[in-house]
Amino acid sequence: MECDITTIERDGYLDVPIVRHQGSEATAGRDMVAEEYPVALVYNGIAHAVMMATPRDLEEFAVGFTLTEGIVGSVRDIYDLDVCCGEDGAEVRLTIAQPDLLRLKGRRRTLAGRTGCGVCGIESLALLDLVPEKITRPLPPLVASSAIIGRAARELLPYQELMHKTGGVHAAAWCTAEGAIVKVFEDVGRHNGLDKLIGYLALHRIAMHDGFVFLSSRASYELVRKSARMHIGLVATISAPTSLAIRIARQAGMQLASFCRRDGFVEYTAGDGENKGQHAP
Repeated sequence: MECDITTIERDGYLDVPIVRHQGSEATAGRDMVAEEYPVALVYNGIAHAVMMATPRDLEEFAVGFTLTEGIVGSVRDIYDLDVCCGEDGAEVRLTIAQPDLLRLKGRRRTLAGRTGCGVCGIESLALLDLVPEKITRPLPPLVASSAIIGRAARELLPYQELMHKTGGVHAAAWCTAEGAIVKVFEDVGRHNGLDKLIGYLALHRIAMHDGFVFLSSRASYELVRKSARMHIGLVATISAPTSLAIRIARQAGMQLASFCRRDGFVEYTAGDGENKGQHAP
């Protein structure tokens, strides 16, 4: 597949001039800011969505988005992928299986998705996917504990390269069952970061029931729904969950842990008959 857009390497941040004000003093300087950049996802020549994202790891992003949005059921159904980056935006052109394309044509999502929104562009409430399938969990299932959550919380910070530079991005980490961090992706959109992470796991054939997702953001509906679609049994977040995130997690049989710190967490899916994890002390 040929690319007719000039491909430009991007770091995911820009160095911009600033004036720093402190009291009555004003000092000229420079600062690094996270890049917010339109990324168009095109399937078999048909534009589907334009998402605002950090222009790094766009192959992983496209694969993850395609899987977590249910456009295809397996990474094997993505036959080709080409990333084309220009000054003002990027196109990711994917070729997918014909049955998946026909199903996609019945779902219209052709508006722009803002950075903080995982469901922008959907035409009506009826198209919201609020009923997840029950996830398949290994036996014995991975259960959150203060030990594994605390380890992930301790290890995350050194991986947050863009956060150190800009202070303006979210992180999505894949952790082992023991809480060790394996891989981290960052993006201005929390759902984009998760898509990048899931795309990486799929491309590298990493079993998604063998570990858990740790997110630097709040637990919102789309993050839990995307994880449930990939049969991830535990999602842990640094900030609070929303009511709909809790509802989706319980319906899916997922364990949801939020307010995760080095010494504890809050479990929001305990006592639902599915998840019997340990509570934070």
